[in-house]
Amino acid sequence: MTTGPASTLLDLRGLLLPELEGFVERLGEPRYRGRQVARWLYVRGAAAVDEMTDLPRAFRDRLAEGAKIGSLAVRRTQEAPDASATKFLVALEDGRTVECVRMRFADGRRSACISTQVGCAMGCAFCATGLGGFSRNLSPGEILGQFLLIRAHGRARLSNVVFMGMGEPLANYDATVRAVRILAAPYGMGIGMRHITVSTVGLAPQIRRLAGERLQMTLAVSLHAPADSLRDHLVPVNRRYPLAEVMAACREYIEATGRRLTFEYVLIDGVNDGADEARALGRLLAGARCHVNLIPLNPVDGIEYRRPPMARVRAFASAVRSAGLPVTVRIERGGEIQAACGQLRLAAGLGRPSRWTPAAQGAQGASPAGARSS
Repeated sequence: MTTGPASTLLDLRGLLLPELEGFVERLGEPRYRGRQVARWLYVRGAAAVDEMTDLPRAFRDRLAEGAKIGSLAVRRTQEAPDASATKFLVALEDGRTVECVRMRFADGRRSACISTQVGCAMGCAFCATGLGGFSRNLSPGEILGQFLLIRAHGRARLSNVVFMGMGEPLANYDATVRAVRILAAPYGMGIGMRHITVSTVGLAPQIRRLAGERLQMTLAVSLHAPADSLRDHLVPVNRRYPLAEVMAACREYIEATGRRLTFEYVLIDGVNDGADEARALGRLLAGARCHVNLIPLNPVDGIEYRRPPMARVRAFASAVRSAGLPVTVRIERGGEIQAACGQLRLAAGLGRPSRWTPAAQGAQGASPAGARSS
């Protein structure tokens, strides 16, 4: 598996402060130069070493000989008619593309939704990302570069970051955690840890590992089904990490961090949105320190799943609340601009259509082999 862009130069973006300090010392400079470089990278968003104009020219020349700042280029932009979301199709140095989204909320919040992989290998049956296949993990610099790109294209300060773009963040564990640390660091982007959310389909070993980091960010676990029989089809990684194992890891995470967990549940018409599923979800999460986000499906071309009527969404939410769980129906942002993960990339002709349909799932218990997702 390729884990990042091919390059002979060290990418400065993605280095922690102690690493920057050590690097500049090896170049014969005092350690405080490392903090200056960090400020240029993460606060000012420098795109090239030569932009660091308050550093001595001789130092900049030495820095540029052994290091670089990775570049990202906007290939396509779409904005929702109500300006609630702007989506960017971003080209990486190797020509591959990922997506990121800037979201605006009425209460003043500005959020960046960023990707961690080019494509995804998780195989979720209803998501657009994996329709283009899985290529590679993103480097920490490429993850942080999306945040900087979004910030540079807006006037208001970004207040939140969600790792809910393309890919499975915990399948790119080291790069994701490094990016989180830099986003939250005083020398970095200065985003409060509790304003950072990392999503996962439920990789139980990585959830346990993350518990040991004791980070105070929000972890969002994508459930999408309350029973293994259905989740095996919707989220195929469930066959490796079934719900009992995922929930045990979640309890360990809550205990270790003291943080409330978020459970994401995409509602799909006639598939997982019935009264039985709502009651089963309530039983599954009973007693957990958590919040439930219900997300009516954002339809995807090539996948024959549909969004349920709002009356059924409200009934499902009411049934889950009756089990004593806090529930939010997530307000969709960017539906008009194909803001579900992977859709803009597909529209640009960079993905491939799915050969799997819900009917195929029902035939002899067939799995959605033709679909992939984050």
